[in-house]
Amino acid sequence: MLYWLTEFSDGGDFFNLFRYITFRAGAAFFTALIFGFIFGLPLINLLRKRQANGQPIREDGPESHLVTKAGTPTMGGVLILGALLVSTLLWARLDNPYVWITLFVTAGFGLIGFVDDYQKVTQSSAKGISGKTRLAIGFAIAAAASVMATQFHPPELTNQLALPVFKDTLINLGFLFVPFAMVVIVGSANAVNLTDGLDGLAIMPVMIAAGTLGVIAYAVGRVDFTEYLDVHYVPGTGEILIFTAGLIGGGLGFLWYNAPPAAVFMGDTGSLALGGALGAIAVATKHELVLAIIGGLFVVEALSVIIQVLYFKRTGKRVFLMAPIHHHFEKKGWAEPQIVIRFWIIALILALVGLATLKLR
Repeated sequence: MLYWLTEFSDGGDFFNLFRYITFRAGAAFFTALIFGFIFGLPLINLLRKRQANGQPIREDGPESHLVTKAGTPTMGGVLILGALLVSTLLWARLDNPYVWITLFVTAGFGLIGFVDDYQKVTQSSAKGISGKTRLAIGFAIAAAASVMATQFHPPELTNQLALPVFKDTLINLGFLFVPFAMVVIVGSANAVNLTDGLDGLAIMPVMIAAGTLGVIAYAVGRVDFTEYLDVHYVPGTGEILIFTAGLIGGGLGFLWYNAPPAAVFMGDTGSLALGGALGAIAVATKHELVLAIIGGLFVVEALSVIIQVLYFKRTGKRVFLMAPIHHHFEKKGWAEPQIVIRFWIIALILALVGLATLKLR
């Protein structure tokens, strides 16, 4: 919104700063961070007042959670999404389609999560809305976003799957690209949702992945960078850096209150929205496969659940002591902060590997 201030610039004054994506990204970060600090405590107090018993705890989860997590309010994702929305609308160019595609997916999955959290709290049940309903609505949102993305991709990249490292290689998926992109977005949303099981476990890897994708979006949106890196040029994606900067700022504001012991959980409101956002950015920048590297922690969490369920149905036995895999390590006696920090380290390493694919040939 504030980009329009460049109309008052003669090319050498303060208003000229608003032309630069990097300046506006920094402003978006601090806007979201300040938003989180200002509204964090009032929101938590409101949630505590409205949620007398806090988030319902799964009875089939770790026994310790029935004591340590009981009474903690949920829906804290509203704080992150509020900070993200305000900062993006203030500092991004609102004539950029990729900004709106990413916001659409984030808001859509955030709404799914909000309804799910609301039903859990009001019914004092850990079930929420049915998985089929969540998936159906999620795929509908992802379908709309994927179709929109194909309309704005350069003709030479439309419906193409770009391979990391093999930079001159494109696989034409044709009409299968949209279903593929839908799986990326919905899979990312649900993988982050499964990871959100310990205080601070999901939000830091999300911020790390968002920051990495933001750098990629900025790079592939600049023709000079793409020529140097020998990657595909996707004009307009640089504005996504402002979105990811707002996400990191809002995430840090939330983490201030979510650090162990958490004063509030992000809930499905936050985890589904942020996971969907990562998937949407990957589709917009043509880095769908790189997302699997950058978000490798989320992939492992999701795979641990899939493997556990399939193996149990087939043999009646379990591969892990409990799934998702972070609960497996809890059962093995790892302390919660130990699991969280080690998973953060893994997320950072994977993000650096994913970022390295920009230059690797």
